[in-house]
Amino acid sequence: MAAYIIGRVQVTDWPRYSEYMKLTPGIIAQYGGRFIARGGESMTLEGPEETDRVVILEFPTFEAAKQFFHSEEYQQAKAVREGAALAQFFAIDGVPVA
Repeated sequence: MAAYIIGRVQVTDWPRYSEYMKLTPGIIAQYGGRFIARGGESMTLEGPEETDRVVILEFPTFEAAKQFFHSEEYQQAKAVREGAALAQFFAIDGVPVA
């Protein structure tokens, strides 16, 4: 069953954050993941306005999502992001395919 990592990111240093963005696609792919959404146009439909960058990643399993996030490769990329953004990331299981 697929699992997702959802991130809300408040970018404070775009040049540095752009370097982080270059590093992540290959690492995500190594763990079977792919981008579902990556900071594109968004619109708040209900509740407080969402002004952060929203990122959604899909992985084949919850375990793969955890392995990606805790991998040495991603930790190195994450170090590039430090000081360039405030972020919240969480993992969630998908639903079984009918």
